[in-house]
Amino acid sequence: MKFPTIFSISEEELDLNKLLDQITLTSTGAAAIFTGMVRGRTTRTGKAQGIHYKPHETDHLEYEAYKPMAEAKMLQVAEEIREKWPTVEGIAIVQRIGKLYPRTPTVLIACTASHRDTGVFDAARYGIDRLKEIVPVWKKEITPEGDEWVEGEYFPKPGE
Repeated sequence: MKFPTIFSISEEELDLNKLLDQITLTSTGAAAIFTGMVRGRTTRTGKAQGIHYKPHETDHLEYEAYKPMAEAKMLQVAEEIREKWPTVEGIAIVQRIGKLYPRTPTVLIACTASHRDTGVFDAARYGIDRLKEIVPVWKKEITPEGDEWVEGEYFPKPGE
């Protein structure tokens, strides 16, 4: 049986019900969903460097991506999930781009499976962590004081 896999870069509002419907089978009994959102008040830390930044207000974020490369990497993330958690049925990985305001969902990772104890929570967590590592999406934060490109903490090795 071929399980549904959705991955996309989109300027459209995320429709959780539609995405969930697309990755749900008659055997599905569990869905783990992660949605990242734009914060209006940001306290950012640099995990790897132990850096703490001063809390600040965010007017909006501007996301950009090179769609063909980003979607290829999203497919890679989905394939990695399937390899690590063969019990996962459906996978949806969607990243929004464009100008997004506080309280707006920016990314969605959803995994479905027959039961909740099949690794579906871990699979969704792995999906968002891996997306942040390897999917080429760029984020500019616009604040009342100006704007700044937000750098990730992952630096790919040759061939990744």
